[in-house]
Parts: sequence; structure tokens; C-alpha cells
Amino acid sequence: MSSFDEPAAVARYAEGPRRLVPGFLDLQRMALLLLAERAPHDAHILVLGAGGGLELKAFADAQPGWRFDGVDPSAEMLRLAEATMGAQASRARLHQGYIDTAPLGPFDGAACLLTLHFIRKAERAATLRAVHDRLKPGAAFVTAHHSIPGDEKERALWLTRYAAFATSSGVPREQAESAGAAIADRLPLLSPAEDETLLRDAGFRDVALFYAGFTFRGWVSRA
Repeated sequence: MSSFDEPAAVARYAEGPRRLVPGFLDLQRMALLLLAERAPHDAHILVLGAGGGLELKAFADAQPGWRFDGVDPSAEMLRLAEATMGAQASRARLHQGYIDTAPLGPFDGAACLLTLHFIRKAERAATLRAVHDRLKPGAAFVTAHHSIPGDEKERALWLTRYAAFATSSGVPREQAESAGAAIADRLPLLSPAEDETLLRDAGFRDVALFYAGFTFRGWVSRA
């Protein structure tokens, strides 16, 4: 069982992104603005890795005409998403599973924040193709996750900086350093160049970097 299935860890989930992801609230806002460039006022948006509901709530609060389909493998995280959305929850259909669980759309846009770094390269490629196939031509796709350049030594330096940022945000130093080590040991990290290649190979065009915060990168592209 992963931490995303443990009720106690799920209850604390909302604290994490704000402490661990540089400019997290602005990342959400930028993702919203990039989707809105191409999405109509009554858009239907796909959110992959929707557990917790933080981006669902941010998007729903800012765009009262949008409706959503959210996908996440954790039932506990989806319950938290529904609670987080509160009165807006009726605007989102939540699906437990992976991208193949999502409706076929076609959607007016899609977002995948802080999720793809959990997926191995071959599965990530297939996931991106499946997202692409569910989007209307020209629709925006916004993604952000751990993506670290360089060799092993440079990656270690960036993860040290990640831990330092977490410590400066109030995370105990030992816990922050342990989290950095776990990222290096357990996550199938790719470089920014590899991530951009996967997006293009999946069929996305105009792939552009819009966010960089220590170990995190974010891109916008279109189907």
C-alpha cells in the first residue's frame, strides 16, 4: 500500500505541495491560465492524478463554466478530492484508476500536475499517448513534475537543493533529506530533454517550458 492509500497520510496531503514545490500556488494559476488560452468558457477538462483535488478546486473556482473528469488510482485521495472541492464537487466526475479509466472525451484541455514522475518511462509514454488521444485537436495539455537534468552528481546537487527548500518551508531537516534520498532511489526520474521527447513522440506540438523550480519542470503543449 502506498502512502496515498493511508488515511493519515492522505489527511496531511494538502500541506505537502505548498512546502515542497516552489511557487506551488502560482504553478496552479499558470496551469489554469494556459488551459484557458484554448479552452472555451464551458470547457470539459481532464485532470490526471486528480487525487487530493487541489487543482480541481483551483480550476473550478476560477472558471465557473468548466466541468471536469478526474482520474486517480487511490480511492482515499479521490474522497479527499471530493471533500476539497466542497460545493463544486458536482462539477467533477471522479474515476478510480489510470488513464485507461478516463472517458474518451474529446476534452477541451488536460492537466497532469505532480504525477508523471511516479510512472516509468514506457508507461509514461503510453499514458501521454492516451491523454493526447482524448483531446480535441489544438487543445492544451499542461504537465509539471520532477524532471532533473545532468549526470548523477548534478542530480544529487539538485535534490540537495530540493531538501533545503523543504527545510526552509518548515519541514524537519532529517525528514526533508530523507525525502530527497527517496526521490533519487524510488522515482523513475527523467531529464527535461527526455520528458520533452516523450511529449513530442506522443503527438503533442509546440512543447514549451513554462515553469522551473529546482527539481520540478512544467510544460505546455497542444494536441
